[in-house]
Amino acid sequence: MSSRRTVVGERELETWLSIARLAGFVFAACEIGIFVDAFPDGYRMKGWWITIALGIGTLVFYALARWMPASWEGTVGFLALAFDTCIIAAYATVFSYEYGNQVRWALVLVVAEAALRYGLLGGLLMPIVLIPVLAYDEHFRAHHFGPPGFTLDRVSFPTGVLLLSGLVVGWLVKQLDRRAQEAEALRDELGRHVDVLEAANRCAVALGSSLEMDEAFGAFIVELQEVVPFDRAAIVLVENDKAATIATAGVGAGDVLPPGSFGPLEGSPLGQVLTGGTIVQRDLTEGVFREDALLVALGLRSRVLAPLPVGARPIGALAISRKEVDAFSDEEVELVSLLGRLVATAVQNIRSYDAERRRVEELHQLSAMRADFVSLVSHELRSPMAAVIGAARTLQERRRELSVEQREAFLALIANETNRLATLVGDVLDTSRIDAGTFSYSFGEVDLMRLIDDVVTLASVQEEVAVRATVPGQLPSVHGDRERLRQVLSNLVDNAVKYSDSGGAVEVRARTADGVVQVSVTDHGPGIPRDQQHVIFEKFGRATGTDQTKPGTGLGLFIARSIAEAHGGSLDVESAPDAGATFTLTLPATT
Repeated sequence: MSSRRTVVGERELETWLSIARLAGFVFAACEIGIFVDAFPDGYRMKGWWITIALGIGTLVFYALARWMPASWEGTVGFLALAFDTCIIAAYATVFSYEYGNQVRWALVLVVAEAALRYGLLGGLLMPIVLIPVLAYDEHFRAHHFGPPGFTLDRVSFPTGVLLLSGLVVGWLVKQLDRRAQEAEALRDELGRHVDVLEAANRCAVALGSSLEMDEAFGAFIVELQEVVPFDRAAIVLVENDKAATIATAGVGAGDVLPPGSFGPLEGSPLGQVLTGGTIVQRDLTEGVFREDALLVALGLRSRVLAPLPVGARPIGALAISRKEVDAFSDEEVELVSLLGRLVATAVQNIRSYDAERRRVEELHQLSAMRADFVSLVSHELRSPMAAVIGAARTLQERRRELSVEQREAFLALIANETNRLATLVGDVLDTSRIDAGTFSYSFGEVDLMRLIDDVVTLASVQEEVAVRATVPGQLPSVHGDRERLRQVLSNLVDNAVKYSDSGGAVEVRARTADGVVQVSVTDHGPGIPRDQQHVIFEKFGRATGTDQTKPGTGLGLFIARSIAEAHGGSLDVESAPDAGATFTLTLPATT
């Protein structure tokens, strides 16, 4: 017969019952030796023998409570209950010589013990088991010490009281058992939550170990394997309305959907995560998403995708895959969802850091460019001003000594240098107007073919570099500002001439395609390094790989691209070191 110990442990119960037996032994010894004056012949000795048996049993069961094997607990508990029942029943029989003696009421102790050991069932069965004991004691008293004779009430009434006592104690034990089980369940739940929080904390520490995306997620993936074992893990973010994989680990990490790969949001699991929360795919062979077949080919069979929430809309998903079907428990799904929130916070922090770092770099770059611009403008102003002042003083002081040709040459020099100054001042003013949004345009129909001819003809005045135009067929008109477009083309051609060697050539080509007109200007100069090609379109920007001795402020291409974009077009460059450069102006054609 097995016991149901939930309120206290079996060993703890046996220990306390042994202490109770010891107290009962002392009480019984005092009753027999001191408090009871007279016994029938031989009954005092019977009482002592029962007390000695109680003492021996107390020692035996105490020893068993301390050192018994776990497999003996049920048997020892049953034997202890039987022993206590026999001892108290024996006392009740010995003291039954006295009609009003209450020793039999001590049987309520074994009823309570039975309820403690076996719950409500024990509390109800034990009084039934004690009915023969009560009947025998009453019969023994009536036969040996009557009158009165056998009284049924002395059996039925104690039985009823014992049943009620067993019912009450058994119900209390049942409630205590239920509360104990609830407490254990709560303890287990709290322990699980503590484990989850500790695991999440380790992952959070890993994510915060670096502000570099690769390093932070590398450390996180290592910790994740200890927290939620996986066969494959991936972190996917939304970038430019596409699903971008930024980190993978495990099976096929470098081959299937590796870091840096992009895919459409529509029809992807990330697209569903963005609107529906955590996804649990219990069997990938069902093929819910397009990429499921790729994962199945790697031997993976189940997956959890948790959103990376930042504000109202997730920015990506954390995907954990395993080779077993339906391999994730509810607790693991909850943990992955929690980790998704931590990853989202880390991504947001890293992005904020990157944005701030780029902003600082841009400010430093802008500051450096402005310093270069001040130096450059000072030089650009000083050179023509010195030439103008020198020529003017020469004309003023030696005009009668100079020939007509010499005076014309000095006047031409003054005109060229003042034009150069006007261009410089105009670029600075145009840049400030573009920044302020006050750069004005006068739109109308523009004949590009004629405009190209005018620009090429003007540029051909200089004879060091040949400028040729190639325009196959007729170009459609464009809607734009003729003078602003002239400014763009003149800037491109002048730059091409400036960076071409003497005797070289500049080609201007135009073509139509897909509703746009493209005008390209190609030179065969030193070219522009790829990592510098974005710099030349910025304010004050000049490529470090080009000849810095050439005159220029670094504003012309910034103004040209701004004008192109104001016309709904673009200005781009294709170049490589020592391979020349091709600038292409793209404008929408008039339909």
